[in-house]
Amino acid sequence: VYSGQLLAQMMMASDAAAESRKRVRSVHAVFSRAGTYTQPIDLQVDSMHAGRTWASDTVTARQSGRLLSRGLVLLDVEDQDLMRHEPPMPARVPGPEDLAPSAGLVFPGAQWRPVPGDAIADGRPTAMAWHRCAGAGGSSAAHRAVLAWATCGDVIATGMRPHRSSVDIGQAHRTLSTGVIAHTIHFTDDLDVGDWHLVVVSADKAGGGRIFGTGQVFDRGGRLVAAFAQDAMAKQADRQLDPNTL
Repeated sequence: VYSGQLLAQMMMASDAAAESRKRVRSVHAVFSRAGTYTQPIDLQVDSMHAGRTWASDTVTARQSGRLLSRGLVLLDVEDQDLMRHEPPMPARVPGPEDLAPSAGLVFPGAQWRPVPGDAIADGRPTAMAWHRCAGAGGSSAAHRAVLAWATCGDVIATGMRPHRSSVDIGQAHRTLSTGVIAHTIHFTDDLDVGDWHLVVVSADKAGGGRIFGTGQVFDRGGRLVAAFAQDAMAKQADRQLDPNTL
């Protein structure tokens, strides 16, 4: 089961437990075991703290009694600015209207429009794409969950870009063992996922069978609305894998 789906469902479970009285501020999840789409996944929410301004939950995902993942969800209420600054959005990026849609690991119905080319920023392979889920409604948590879904899927492929002569992303889950091990996302401003957002992914480090990546999400006005980090596995498989049996 795709890590972004589990992350989004954990957020929605925590929001439901809080009756949408607070916003999801951040989520950190560790994925310990692969799940299957052929069986239900049970989510258990345990409150760590619930105050006037902050709340926190642990959310555990299990399938057939086996633990798949556990997340820590932080929630808050919005306060007025005491101060404000943020990094600039990358310059000279083509708008979504100028790009072709492409398949991506996004919430069903969402659009994913990658910026073409192999970019290098400060020595790190970097990928960018515009994301939107038109017609999305629901709570603040729903908008953030749909966006979080889209941040989990591009770190591994971006990390492999400089190594195409020796590594083929098409062999993932066949001759290569790849997967998200841990993912953290922080929401730094309110957002409407029905609007276009630029997702910027950097694969900061590859080595030792792992890829560490970070990313930022900007709205079209240049506001930083989210930042994320991911630890992923990318190594030679011990045996030939059959993706139909994973």
